Amino acid sequence: MRRVVLRAGVLFGAILWTAVCVVAAAQPANLATSDQLSAMPPASVEVRDLLQQGRQLEGQARWSEALSLYEEAMRQFPENASVVQRFVFSRLHYDLGRRYNDPSFLALAEGLSLGQALGLYDEVLLKIQAHYVEAPDWRQLAEWGANAFEVALSEPAFRRVNCPTATEAAVEQLRAELREKIRGRVIPSREAAGQAALEAATLARQRLGIVPGAVIFEYVCGATNALDPYSAYLTPSQLTDVYSQIEGNFVGLGIELKADGGTLLIVRVIPGSPAQRAGILPGDRIMAVDGRPTKDLTTDQAANLLQGKEGSVATLVVAGAEGTPRQLAIRREQVDVPSVDAVQILDRDRAIGYLRITCFQKTTSRDLDAALWDLQRAGMQSLIIDLRGNPGGLLIMAVEVADKFLADGVIVSTRGRMVQEDFTYTAHQIGTWSVPLVVLIDGDSASAAEIFAGAIRDHHRGTIVGTRSYGKGSVQGIFPLGIGNSGVRLTTAKFYSPSGRPFALVGVEPDIQVRKAVRPIGGSLPQADGLAHDPVVAAALQAAKQSVARR
Repeated sequence: MRRVVLRAGVLFGAILWTAVCVVAAAQPANLATSDQLSAMPPASVEVRDLLQQGRQLEGQARWSEALSLYEEAMRQFPENASVVQRFVFSRLHYDLGRRYNDPSFLALAEGLSLGQALGLYDEVLLKIQAHYVEAPDWRQLAEWGANAFEVALSEPAFRRVNCPTATEAAVEQLRAELREKIRGRVIPSREAAGQAALEAATLARQRLGIVPGAVIFEYVCGATNALDPYSAYLTPSQLTDVYSQIEGNFVGLGIELKADGGTLLIVRVIPGSPAQRAGILPGDRIMAVDGRPTKDLTTDQAANLLQGKEGSVATLVVAGAEGTPRQLAIRREQVDVPSVDAVQILDRDRAIGYLRITCFQKTTSRDLDAALWDLQRAGMQSLIIDLRGNPGGLLIMAVEVADKFLADGVIVSTRGRMVQEDFTYTAHQIGTWSVPLVVLIDGDSASAAEIFAGAIRDHHRGTIVGTRSYGKGSVQGIFPLGIGNSGVRLTTAKFYSPSGRPFALVGVEPDIQVRKAVRPIGGSLPQADGLAHDPVVAAALQAAKQSVARR
């Protein structure tokens, strides 16, 4: 989940891609400044060092890297207010940069009238009121809308589009007026929150000539960001990408990317994809896209260049580990993404099977059935299931996969604010595989991956090997909006293991800790042909041998 990648169009994880560069900016009114943060007593020297690293990344407008840093820090120090504040502040900058590098958002924002924008905001607030896991605090949502607009006023991308001639003095005056309006204001209802957004939009038009719809959009995104790290507004293209991820197919090149030191690192090449046929390998770096050097582009700009219609051609300059660049012309095609791969017998003497589940999408149950029968025909006596780097996916798919290995009992339970979100999923004896199991997890195993691993652990159905999982612990729903073909992702419930333990900030603890795993390409997992040198797999093989010996 934390391995932030882009499938040439399909987004993984809660934190996605980097924003454009920013000028020095005032902080939103209720966030601490860097000087104030320095004066706060951190919990430890480690926290102080993390905050210092984060402030350096912020100063360079490397918001994606700052978010990853703060998010990991929040897992380690969830009670530290300084870390949480830096996370939410960086996320506001980051999300705005992504929106203003998204053509689908720009087209939507340009075409909306004030009435339509207010209708969109009200619809988002209504979705929150109806579906979010906790009752909404209307004042908090309105304040975060104002915070998001303040951040927007500091971003060159926003100002270039909405107020290109505004002076710093005029911008600061608007900020001061907005803060005065917010201070002490009572916002008891959804309607009052909408009125606050309208007043801010009216004032911004009067002072800086900003189109009101642009302000309302910041209130929309601020409201969703105020809820939790996983809830968000989805632009039309982001909503399409989410659906593509769920379906397991998309139009593109068939590569997964991540930002790494200012370049685009290829983390994975999808089997059978145009990129694989062109000879692209994991660990390669993209130096240019269609003649434009990636070092001169933000990550979102480069990612947008990689996207295109089916049949169109992308020209890439790619450098491998040896550093010699090569130019490739790759045609974009429909790519089917297998959710189960690297299926093989790892130890033929003891017939230990292995497979990797990369995500839980609509095809996962079917893909897993095919893999299990292939391994069964090859004589499998025990099985290693690798969930490392698995960011999650569909809850129901995690349940279906767990049901293949559990004869009875609870798999997972969900609890929400609304009674319809309370549900207990149980296993059924029909079709259960009794093969001994070893499950591999790491800090990037999240959400649906944790549901599966937690069920296997609590029922003592297998051995868990690796490091503690991410600890997400909540369920998100995708809600399309009636205006603009966009949507919202909202946390609707929290989930609990069969024994009733929460996952949030806790995760799944392995039975066998293996602290050091080989990560040869910027945090990606070993490729299938490198499993023999993977210490986590070595520990799993040993556990599998012992489980077979005990039978």
